[in-house]
Amino acid sequence: MKSSSELRTLLRSVDHKSYPAYKSLAGSYQFGNFMLFIDHVQGDPFASPSSLHVEILHRDAGFPEAYYAQAPARVALQDHLTRQFSSQFEDYNFKAKGSGKSGLLSITRCGQEVLERSACQITGQKIIARFHVGFPAFGRTINAGELEKILFDFLPRCVENSFFYRKLDPKKVEQAVFLSEDQQAIREYLKEHKLSAFVANGSILPRKSGVSDLPMRGSVPFTSPASMEETITLPHKGELKGMAIHEGITLIVGGGYHGKSTLLEALQMGVYNHIAGDGREYVITDDTALKLRAEDGRSIRQVDISLFIKDLPNKKDTACFSTEDASGSTSQAAGVIEGIEAGAKLFLIDEDTSATNFMVRDEFMQQVISRAKEPITPFLERARDLFEKAGVSTILVAGSSGAFFYIADTILQMDCYKPVDITGQVKGLCKDHTAPRIQAPDFKIPDFSRALAPNQRGGRSGGRDSGGDRGYGRGRGGDRGAGSRHEHMKIKSFGKDSFSLDKENVDLRYVEQLADSEQTNALAHLLRYGAEQVMDGKKTVRQTVNWLYDTLEKKGWEPFCSSYVPCGLTKPRIQEVFACLNRYRG
Repeated sequence: MKSSSELRTLLRSVDHKSYPAYKSLAGSYQFGNFMLFIDHVQGDPFASPSSLHVEILHRDAGFPEAYYAQAPARVALQDHLTRQFSSQFEDYNFKAKGSGKSGLLSITRCGQEVLERSACQITGQKIIARFHVGFPAFGRTINAGELEKILFDFLPRCVENSFFYRKLDPKKVEQAVFLSEDQQAIREYLKEHKLSAFVANGSILPRKSGVSDLPMRGSVPFTSPASMEETITLPHKGELKGMAIHEGITLIVGGGYHGKSTLLEALQMGVYNHIAGDGREYVITDDTALKLRAEDGRSIRQVDISLFIKDLPNKKDTACFSTEDASGSTSQAAGVIEGIEAGAKLFLIDEDTSATNFMVRDEFMQQVISRAKEPITPFLERARDLFEKAGVSTILVAGSSGAFFYIADTILQMDCYKPVDITGQVKGLCKDHTAPRIQAPDFKIPDFSRALAPNQRGGRSGGRDSGGDRGYGRGRGGDRGAGSRHEHMKIKSFGKDSFSLDKENVDLRYVEQLADSEQTNALAHLLRYGAEQVMDGKKTVRQTVNWLYDTLEKKGWEPFCSSYVPCGLTKPRIQEVFACLNRYRG
């Protein structure tokens, strides 16, 4: 490791040279109470900015050990420090002048969710913060004086004001950590008391707009029906009252625009913790919960959908079903089975985004089209068995069919954004109407033994990576054999909705619980690693995903990156890893 004065000397030696001379700066430097690492230098002032990171030892940072000893507190502290560092960068962004991206200072822009990101990691020994800097230039000529200003003036101030406990507001740090510990306490309460979800009184569920995740001003605070209200004692906040949704089948009904989908959307994002002030801090859902919907046109590979679809006219085997272009009902049937395979214990379904013929068949239709002529067993006829025999609960938003009233354990009516428990009232009315005929064949969960064929491309010798992961092609994890240089499969992310792996697009736009585009980027890295090193035609999908997730849990991001870990990766849930693998055509 070199000293900061050596870096200053190097900077001055390359001043006014052609831009590629900046690459000589790559390496590590000691800056007093932190270490600076220049991981990757951009090749051009107009290219993606350079990747850097700093490391601060705990003895220098000074945070109480209790704030990072356990995972929930650690993730919350990482999130808080990332937001602090980002706010510091705003004061200095583009203050250094030059062409292209000269003077850019950037780190992950966090949303409302508290997520585990590569931007800030806390280990047992240190804090690691990763970020981007646009190295200054005039045209394509190095402007070392401006970079010196960034590295020796701007950056030390930002680091000092972000990662040293003495410089931060201890109350705000404590608030972030304590909130995460309270949220974790609610999650443990759900498991202990067989609950699917909890929504605290006073929560603000509506969002500012369809393109903003901020809370809506002037919206109606959530109030639990008295019959469903429970009090949870939290370690820091104390007593908290709210609506407890028990395991089983819960139906959410009500008129249009009364808040049914708003409640469901809050529940589907309740698998993540939220920051203070979001309004959904205490909306907590079973963290395995999976939002299901129809996905016309998605691919399905070797999925046993016979629980819902069988005896097709073309005699196609639905116990090992594959298609490149699934219908709405077929895709939703596959989604249920894949969800069980992914370990989901709660399904969240909105009638508006579901295939009608998959969800229910009314009495008249059953009389017109006999069961022998209908290959689809609707979800209505499987929901009860899914709970009683597979332990999977359902929360369903319905507005057009009353058939689900007969199988529901709890029925909530949303009335002007206020929930009303109408279970008793509706069950009384059910006695005056004919119940739907449920004639589903035997219930059997697949054995989930399917294995995906190995990728034909794999890795090959020579070259380097490109696309969304430019510059990662050499170094750690690159060699497959002695004397060869491995070229990774190329990946490129397209926001939150999709990414490409070797020019094959993986469509994730209907995986609605992805909270951040960086999760999609992380999925691209995980899938690439899986395609190159794990998928061998023998491991089942479960084994493959567990291998990937265990590697991420135990070894961090390093195995999935080559020469360095970049800023811009966010840990997805294991359910989204399954979803990604299932949508990869290979």
